[in-house]
Amino acid sequence: MTEQVRPMEPDEPAAEDPTSDVDRRGPTTTGIPAVDEAIADVDRLDETPLEEHLEVFERAHESLRAALDARPGDDPGDSA
Repeated sequence: MTEQVRPMEPDEPAAEDPTSDVDRRGPTTTGIPAVDEAIADVDRLDETPLEEHLEVFERAHESLRAALDARPGDDPGDSA
């Protein structure tokens, strides 16, 4: 069974943007250098040629995965 989506009526208020409370005036920091660097790389995508975006996302994914897999006290930036 497929779910049918009812079109929004013109007088209905739009759904609230879940990111509207996010402060976009400054850089996002987590205190974890490898994660902060990955976030900064993705934040700079506007300045990066489109053909390099995939590489940036792949590098960020690897860094974030390493940070998630790290044991407490490990340096997630270490790949050794």
